[in-house]
Amino acid sequence: MPHPPNFSPMAAIGLFGAAHFAKKWQAFFIPLIGIWVSDLVINNYVYSSSSSNFVWFYSGFYWQYISYILIIFTGLFIFNRGISLTKTAGGMISSSGIFFLVSNFGVWAGGTMYPKNFSGLITCYAAGVPFIHNTIISDVLFTTVLFGTYYLLQVEYSSLKIKPLKYS
Repeated sequence: MPHPPNFSPMAAIGLFGAAHFAKKWQAFFIPLIGIWVSDLVINNYVYSSSSSNFVWFYSGFYWQYISYILIIFTGLFIFNRGISLTKTAGGMISSSGIFFLVSNFGVWAGGTMYPKNFSGLITCYAAGVPFIHNTIISDVLFTTVLFGTYYLLQVEYSSLKIKPLKYS
């Protein structure tokens, strides 16, 4: 589905998994598999030419994956003693910042557009600023939808409540 650059639900899915999965490995596995499967489709069917080879991983993919792993670790730390509106907002802000810092660092470190010095790194981060608004909007939207919908469903259907979760 076409979407603006950096507009994705994956950070929200990582935060949600960190907050709600009893088996924390699932908080890592599900978003990373989701990213990889969507990358397979995007790189081989949406943006491919008919003569190209099948792409399992695109160049520099690991920066994106590292950012989501760090977002999930952050979520585990933030939600280790319960879920609140303040913690969820902190997770949204943190995930946007982590993605911005890691993905732009990857562009600088792995590319040839910027000199490999501090000035080049700062220039790369400055060039990434116009894209961060899509990241922030998507993190706020998708995190609100996931956490809010699940909370409302738990209120309506008590069978969805997980005993160790503490909402405050």
